[in-house]
Amino acid sequence: MQSRKRNWQERLANLEPKPKRRRRSSEEVADRILEAAAEEFEASGYAGATTAAIARRADVTEAQIFRFHESKQALFRAAIFTPLNRHFADFQARTAGGGALEGKDVARAYIGELLDFMASHSKMFLSLVVANAYSPDATKGIDALDGLQDYFRKGEAMSQARVGESPRIAPELMVRVSFAAVLANLMFRDWLFPPGMASDGEIRDAIAAFVIEGIEANGPV
Repeated sequence: MQSRKRNWQERLANLEPKPKRRRRSSEEVADRILEAAAEEFEASGYAGATTAAIARRADVTEAQIFRFHESKQALFRAAIFTPLNRHFADFQARTAGGGALEGKDVARAYIGELLDFMASHSKMFLSLVVANAYSPDATKGIDALDGLQDYFRKGEAMSQARVGESPRIAPELMVRVSFAAVLANLMFRDWLFPPGMASDGEIRDAIAAFVIEGIEANGPV
């Protein structure tokens, strides 16, 4: 008897209407698509990511994706470049000025901040590198990264003020080469530094020393 009663109760429970899922606003759908796209591009790279996989992550249809973004390239730029711009702007705000530090100590602290920033967003940078290698139209250079451009402009201005009108190496080249050195050492770290060769601190110190010595080609820091 008890068994029959329990079965009947279970049937009644199954017949009860399930609560409808709340309808998401257009803004919520757009935000979720960007979040899912960033996750998919970081996980699979530009070439491996598909709009179908992004749609599954976002719990939307591919048609909804294309209502907001005309192509996979446009979606990539929105999903990757937008947060990178935001992170660069935050990085610039946090590292503006040297405080009580002077000279090489400022440079080391700044390079340390840059290393931390790149390490925490390494997948985004890797996605950009791979996308640029396999589909340059998806990235179209760094012009779209306003935050990075601002970083370069500030670095050029600081370098120009330090070395004057006739530098040995143009400031616009110096700041970009320094940035590339930090990025390359981070992205290819597993290839460049076998286990046991050096500690994290030693690698960071070596990168900072290398960059500072390069900067000093235009005169002492």
